[in-house]
Parts: sequence; structure tokens; C-alpha cells
Amino acid sequence: MSIKVMVVDDHPMWRDAVARDLAESGLEVVATAGDGEQAVRRAKAAAPDVLVLDLNLPAKPGVQVCKELVGHNPALRVLVLSASGEHADVLEAVKSGATGYLLKSASTEELLDAVRRTAVGDPVFTPGLAGLVLGEYRRLASEPAPAAEAGGLDTPRLTDRETEVLRLVAKGLSYKQIAERLVISHRTVQNHVQNTLGKLQLHNRVELVRYAIERGLDDGPEGG
Repeated sequence: MSIKVMVVDDHPMWRDAVARDLAESGLEVVATAGDGEQAVRRAKAAAPDVLVLDLNLPAKPGVQVCKELVGHNPALRVLVLSASGEHADVLEAVKSGATGYLLKSASTEELLDAVRRTAVGDPVFTPGLAGLVLGEYRRLASEPAPAAEAGGLDTPRLTDRETEVLRLVAKGLSYKQIAERLVISHRTVQNHVQNTLGKLQLHNRVELVRYAIERGLDDGPEGG
């Protein structure tokens, strides 16, 4: 199945080079954009599976682009490709809905691998940043939940397998690692996650991990 990708960066030479590398590797580049406003318009029209997004954009910042587009289409995966490894930038990107965060110092092979993994829902982070993000999930989980979320006393019933998958997601494992751990297919893991999101009325992996940590699932025994 072809993966549709859109590249957003305000530097034309960099943007064109990334788009060319992705296309030459067999990915379908459906659009490019050079500023935030253009990115939102074109992404809504082109409906990419993965948005490769720079944060430092004219007209509208990358985090705002991410927030708007993920809000418009929760199935969209966003891979931030940035020159900044600042922790604040990484956390802001994740909170706005980004699935992963890669530094521009990454090799072409690392970028291609990251786009493919992002397309199937795996969180992809430049080494050293994944622990930071998981730590932030834990901090968020320690904050009071929004009133609407806290008000529901009836916890939706998850199957044992869904709970098992949720526990491993909360521990920071990728879908591929979960599939290997539970000896099931990658697609089955995705289905369990989607079903769980639907039952819990959550929108993305950030909310899912927060839900799991709030309930102590990340401290439970691992499936095996």
C-alpha cells in the first residue's frame, strides 16, 4: 500500500531534497508547502497519510499547523523534522499531536524508516528524546484530569488483550515491539489500539498513554 506524504519546510532546497528522497524510495509525495497557512490548505486538499513538518514556519508556526490538521483529521500522522532538539520544542510538538520527532541531522535512511514507521502509528523519536516524552506523559498523568473526563464513573470495559496492549503502549513500546512481545501481527495491535481509543473516547496516543498511566497500567506486569 502506497504511503502518501506531504513535506512542509520554508527552505525550498531542503524541502525539495526531502521530497525527492521520499519519492525515489517509493513513497507518494502528494504535496509540499513553504509556510504554515499554505500547509493547512494543501494538507486538507491532498489528505496525506504522513505530514513531514518543520516547526519554524512563516505565517503560522508548525505546532499550530499540527494542532489544526490533527484536529481536522485525527488519523493524520505528523513527523516533525526539525533542527531544534530543545526539550520544550519536542514536548510542544507532541502535545500538539505529533507522532514523532526527528532532528534534521538524521540520515536519509533514518528519515525514510521514520516516515514508514510513523505511517503505521509507531512513535518515532531521535535517540534520547523518547525518554523525555515518556517522562512528560507521566507528568501530565499526575495533573488533575479535565472535568468531563473525570466525571464519568463508568469505565468502559476493555478486553484482556486490549488492556495488555494498552499497558505496553504506556510503557513506551512501539506497535512493532508490542506485536513481537505478544506474538500477534502489527495490524492486530493497531486494531486493538483503535478499538481502545473508540471505547475510551480518546483521540490519539498521547491521551491513551495518559489514561493508562493515570490508572497505573504502566506499573503492572508486562504481557508475555
